[in-house]
Amino acid sequence: AAQRPSCAFLSRNGENMKSKQIRMITHGAILAALYVALTYLQNWLLPGTTSAAIQFRASEALCIFALFTPAAIPGLTVGCLLFNISNAGALPLDWLVGTGATLLATTCMYLLRRATLWRIPLPALLMPAVWNAVLVGWELTYYIGEIPFWLNAVYVAAGEAAVLLVLGTALYFALGSRRLQERLFPQGV
Repeated sequence: AAQRPSCAFLSRNGENMKSKQIRMITHGAILAALYVALTYLQNWLLPGTTSAAIQFRASEALCIFALFTPAAIPGLTVGCLLFNISNAGALPLDWLVGTGATLLATTCMYLLRRATLWRIPLPALLMPAVWNAVLVGWELTYYIGEIPFWLNAVYVAAGEAAVLLVLGTALYFALGSRRLQERLFPQGV
């Protein structure tokens, strides 16, 4: 007969902690792969829309998953890094700055996931716009230099806010209305 693991290794619902870790890694890897694939697809269909000053990376809507699982934080950060490293149009500093903006934005989104206005997690949805405006806006000013920082920050924030407020909100309500988040991300993840 198989022995049950010690109670110290079981979560509240009886799930083995190793299984929980594997699920977290799997969710993160899937989100990373989706981010890269969606960004490349958009870049192929609409060249330049994923790396210009005013960009609308549809894949940024995946940041919404940080409201449902902490696995989105490393997953989307790695996805952003992989795209930026493999994209010929990405500037080397973007490997660090763009990836850092994603890490900070998804972390803040996770921390603000319960703060809502009009049943919408608006403070969390604005985090990618805030962090990318500051970090990527600075990066563009550093590389290009012709446009002032504040204008670069506004351009970057506008693109991020548009994606998160339109696509991100739609994805948020789609996951909630069908209770998909409970199936995808069971309690305790």
